[in-house]
Amino acid sequence: MGTASRLLSAVLGMFRSTPTAPPARHSAPAAPTARPSGPRGSETVEIDPPRHLTLSYAPKRDNAPDGGEIVWTWVPYEERDGRGKDRPVLILGRADATRSYAVRLTSKPHDGDRQYVSLGTGEWDPQRRPSWIDVEQLYLVHDAGMRREAAALDRARFDVIAAALAARYGWSRG
Repeated sequence: MGTASRLLSAVLGMFRSTPTAPPARHSAPAAPTARPSGPRGSETVEIDPPRHLTLSYAPKRDNAPDGGEIVWTWVPYEERDGRGKDRPVLILGRADATRSYAVRLTSKPHDGDRQYVSLGTGEWDPQRRPSWIDVEQLYLVHDAGMRREAAALDRARFDVIAAALAARYGWSRG
């Protein structure tokens, strides 16, 4: 086929009434996501960082979220549209008698991303995948919204996370 024929074919193709490519497929609806459990008002919620926060390391195996523990809870998606999923979070300290401050973990690699701090591997992930802490999203975890305690983070790694959060937000370390 000569150059003129290819050009004519291309121009005519622009005026066709039916597309030459197959129609786009609609993706299947997303699978339902986990919903928070527990009594009304016990949901984990994303919050703006408080002006003052004392980061505390005090893990205890007592079925309550304690500073330095990684616990599982239902966490809302960034879109804040009612969807979310169960995921591990690192407890930073108490907010009040029934809630604790936390940051979420992810196993999606974030090397070189300043929003994330590498945590390494641990008991919180049965597959022993490396994890990262998202230092830009803060949550309030209600005691009744905690699904389970997963692991107590060692003091050295907690101190690395606490230092990153203290530098970012001006928080104190207890």
